[in-house]
Amino acid sequence: MHLKKILAIALVLASHSIGWSQSKLPNFIIILADDLGYGDLGSFGHPTIRTPNLDKLAIEGTRFTQFYVAANVCSPSRAGLLTGRLPVRNGMYGKNVVFRTNSANGLPLDEVTIAEALKTRGYHTGIIGKWHLGHLPQYIPTKQGFDYWFGTPYSNDMGKVFTTDTTREDIKRLTASIKNPPLPLFKNDQVIEEEPDQTLLTKRYTSEAVNFIKENKDKPFFLYYPSNFPHTPLYASSDFKGKSKRGLYGDVVEELDWSVGKIISTLKELKLDKNTFVIFLSDNGPWLIQKDHGGSAGLLFEGKGSTYEGGMRVPAIAWWPGKVKANAISTELATSLDLFPTILQWAGVQAPTDRPYDGVNISGLLTGESKNVRNIIYYYESNNLYAIRKGSWKAHFTTHPSYSPVAPEKHETPLLYNLDNDPSEKYDVSKLHPDIVEDLKKEYEKQIATVVPAPPLFDAVVGK
Repeated sequence: MHLKKILAIALVLASHSIGWSQSKLPNFIIILADDLGYGDLGSFGHPTIRTPNLDKLAIEGTRFTQFYVAANVCSPSRAGLLTGRLPVRNGMYGKNVVFRTNSANGLPLDEVTIAEALKTRGYHTGIIGKWHLGHLPQYIPTKQGFDYWFGTPYSNDMGKVFTTDTTREDIKRLTASIKNPPLPLFKNDQVIEEEPDQTLLTKRYTSEAVNFIKENKDKPFFLYYPSNFPHTPLYASSDFKGKSKRGLYGDVVEELDWSVGKIISTLKELKLDKNTFVIFLSDNGPWLIQKDHGGSAGLLFEGKGSTYEGGMRVPAIAWWPGKVKANAISTELATSLDLFPTILQWAGVQAPTDRPYDGVNISGLLTGESKNVRNIIYYYESNNLYAIRKGSWKAHFTTHPSYSPVAPEKHETPLLYNLDNDPSEKYDVSKLHPDIVEDLKKEYEKQIATVVPAPPLFDAVVGK
């Protein structure tokens, strides 16, 4: 184990509070969808995708309407969730945008993940699904705090086939040019299959997740379930294919909803529900260039790869019967960065004190005991700060449409939107509120001066 990581974990061990007895430590489950849009669930307004299990989860728990992620694409978003730190702090950026099949780096070994912190309290930790934080042996999940892993090291389009839609000429050309190795399926540190049948992937993940819960029902556990879907290529099992009015994308989301339902029913059957915190969210907004194979941001503007709301505001549902407020809709600001300090607080673990954190403890927000836990959201594009939200107001200092060949546009006077009144970012009101613009400029300058980007890690490749 990396020396800096050993020292950081030692700090956690030395400073954890008593809080819970070992037998009553709560369990934690994070379910992360891939490229699911803000508007893709029934409880978030989709008219034809049926998500009864997630809708029920929202009724039994809290649905967040203003929940953000740390980045607008996969790898940096996942790094932020697991470490509670903005990706720019640990080099989770680069020209490549995410880790690739030939990447030489991974999540830095001196970073402390939720899994590593929880292991200091005796938690059994597992990841079922997509990692995407380094595929080389020294960076895989079992070297980053997870006792068990079943899944893929990166996205499901990083194998031999880019998408299931081979009728489009642009997809045909792209698929023909792919030089990736076969997509591997890992069990712990071993590749057990290449190019697994993705129509069965959600069912296999669900079975693995249920088994993990059953095997650890008598000890505290942390399960991280980052699904490969609904990232393209889209695959649904025969039980779901062709069943959704929304087409194949809807089939895939509805099967993911079924998977969540199986996990929740397992918790209830084992009488673990009242001692388990579950949160469901997406890693970023919908991949709009995939057309009908991508999702929808609903009333939000833009999607994955942008710093508009559709790129970084995601559907999020929190659940813990008797603990998390039930039948609640929260309009407060919260982020995936906040999961690290919140989970550690509930587990009675203090985060290492040798580094700055960007997440805040939202336990009071989840239980309904407090409001306004955080007031600022930072929107980074790679290592560049593009926008800031403070309260209701969002200022765009630089804008760039997702996956657009045009250069980013810098704004001498930032574009200003009141997101409570205008969540679709249609009406720039900067001329009406110069005082707010000036305040957000100061926040921008403060953030730039305070957070110095670490060297980028996405661009180094094996053999070079």
